[in-house]
Amino acid sequence: MKKAIIGKKVGMTQIFDEAGKVVPVTVIEAGPCVVVQKRTADKEGYTSVQFGFEDQTGRKLSKPEKGHLEKSGVSLKKYLKEFRLEDCASLNVGDVVSAGVFAEGDKVDVTGISKGKGYQGVIKRWNAQRTPTSHGGGPVHRHAGSMGSSSDPSRIFPGKIGAGHMGTEQVTVQNLDVVKVDPELNMIVVRGAIPGPKGGIVYLKNTVKNVKSKGTGAAVSTNPQKASARVNPQKASARKR
Repeated sequence: MKKAIIGKKVGMTQIFDEAGKVVPVTVIEAGPCVVVQKRTADKEGYTSVQFGFEDQTGRKLSKPEKGHLEKSGVSLKKYLKEFRLEDCASLNVGDVVSAGVFAEGDKVDVTGISKGKGYQGVIKRWNAQRTPTSHGGGPVHRHAGSMGSSSDPSRIFPGKIGAGHMGTEQVTVQNLDVVKVDPELNMIVVRGAIPGPKGGIVYLKNTVKNVKSKGTGAAVSTNPQKASARVNPQKASARKR
């Protein structure tokens, strides 16, 4: 990846673009992040940098965490995250990375921990169907129903859907547009929704998607089998000609 930063989800709102259309956006407090550690290919076998975000008091950190930060000579940080950037050589311990590394029009991937939903049944957790509601279905319409196998294999295969804890999983939303960047306010505004609650920690990095702009006339198909072609020979109206 070329650039990345740690941020905190502020919330969602909407803005209007130049054409007057409403754009749903998420506001992220991105940075400032401090380079806490630098890994090199000679010592660790790969190159990366570790960012620290949000100041923290020493009594709320463990001794290993506190010693790790004091060794770097930076202020104590609450959140640490390692990124494998392409230009790790240009960053040194103590450097500050702000929201200005991103610009309007960039495509980013946002990673965060999804909202916790607690213990949920199969209908909400896996979009399962209810059991029949008539002919003596009983008070079990939202239950999982029968899932036992016959004498062979006489067991439930791993991965079978069922009730259980839902949410609090790492989720990545890819290819989001950066709508606005304000380095003075440490603010990055992206189009659409991102995982996690308000105040949740998120990680922004340039997208892994290979975004290519379509040329003029790219939407017009020359394949007669497609509906976008002028004449489809599979249609009865075309065969009568």
